[in-house]
Amino acid sequence: MKMPEYVTKEFLKYCIKEDIGKGDITTKLIYDKKNIQTGIITAKEPMVVCGTDLVPAVYSLIDETLEFEIMVADGKSVKKGDVIVMITGNSASILAGERTVLNFIQRLSGIASLTAQFVNALAKGSGTKVTDTRKTTPGWRTLEKYAVRTGGGTNHRFGLDDGIMIKDNHIETAGSISKAVERVRQGTHHLLKVEVEVTNIEQVKEALDCKADVIMLDNMSKEKMIEAIRLINGKAIVEISGGVTIEKIAELSKLGADFISVGALTHSAVAKDINLTIKKK
Repeated sequence: MKMPEYVTKEFLKYCIKEDIGKGDITTKLIYDKKNIQTGIITAKEPMVVCGTDLVPAVYSLIDETLEFEIMVADGKSVKKGDVIVMITGNSASILAGERTVLNFIQRLSGIASLTAQFVNALAKGSGTKVTDTRKTTPGWRTLEKYAVRTGGGTNHRFGLDDGIMIKDNHIETAGSISKAVERVRQGTHHLLKVEVEVTNIEQVKEALDCKADVIMLDNMSKEKMIEAIRLINGKAIVEISGGVTIEKIAELSKLGADFISVGALTHSAVAKDINLTIKKK
């Protein structure tokens, strides 16, 4: 069984071990190995589905004889009662992996669904994209960033090693934006973009003077953001960040920024309601 690109076999084995431990005591005492049934994973509310490829990936590590039919591809919307995946085989094996696969799909579908809400709330024709942050569940970053993409969003940097972002603490330590940018330019190659977080117009001007590639307008008022974007005038990529909500994003997307980053996509998404029921074959 081929693993999805956003997860490793070792990680899945750890998750399975966390739940099963030495074995499912209850199921072993009730079911025998000849009990062949079908497990049906069903949506109990509307959602954008994400994580279906994890079902065969997880179960293949429990019982390679199980058979699967994925009814809904990742990124598709479903309504309450829609069947997402069907699993046929030894019922004891199906139940052993039930909670692990449901936890994955519920969490990832929650992120994909919330991302889709933010994307759909953008002003028509704005050209602004919704992007995530590093505010992810430890160990789940690749999964959660995949869910953001599934919901129609884009990914910010994956970690501290794949992009330069000069934030307030860096500026404080270096002494100024100019000094911070100078140091990173001297220590890295020309292909790596430099993003600078700013909170006022003077910092915008300084970031422009330093030829920052990306300027993040962090927690600025609407009036200040309008002024900042006018000053930047295409000289740098513009990102808006800080306290972005569904209610605010439509208006923010009219300002002309390239990206709006939303930490809530991953840190505040609510898991979707999904269940698995066993039926005789």
